[in-house]
Amino acid sequence: MGASFVVQEFDSGGNVYREGLKNLVDALSDGDTLIATEVSRVTRSLLHLCEVIEVAKSKNLLLKFGNLDFDCADGKIAPFPLAMLQIMGVFAELERNMTAERINSGIALAKSRGVQLGRPKKTAAEVPVNVRKHWLDYSAGLLTVAQYAELTGFSRPTMYKYIKLLETE
Repeated sequence: MGASFVVQEFDSGGNVYREGLKNLVDALSDGDTLIATEVSRVTRSLLHLCEVIEVAKSKNLLLKFGNLDFDCADGKIAPFPLAMLQIMGVFAELERNMTAERINSGIALAKSRGVQLGRPKKTAAEVPVNVRKHWLDYSAGLLTVAQYAELTGFSRPTMYKYIKLLETE
């Protein structure tokens, strides 16, 4: 779309406080262009979109969402393009809210049917052999968690989970 500086972010557009977007907006200078494939890639909150529009007006930006341009030069935006942009924001927020509602409804239905959600709980019997092999050395204080993790090839957070399971045995 002609951008000279690209910010790639994996955070949800529903999250208003995103580091990548903040850095991008801070880097924009007077008269620059903010480009996104669609409004929902910038934000899925109408309130946040209004804040982005205010920043665009204060920096005289051109907002490009897909093939639509919204010129905020001279610190203002024409009424019709502003209304279109706000309507696009309404639909982006609506889509986010409907998605969340469907997800929550599905989770509630699964729970009501007795479905166990999340990862299955591990038991001490499932602790790998190489973790058990060094357990006595660790429990005797001969190894730190970091050393124990290195010996067994697991991360420290995983080791803490295995240690907790072995301690309950």
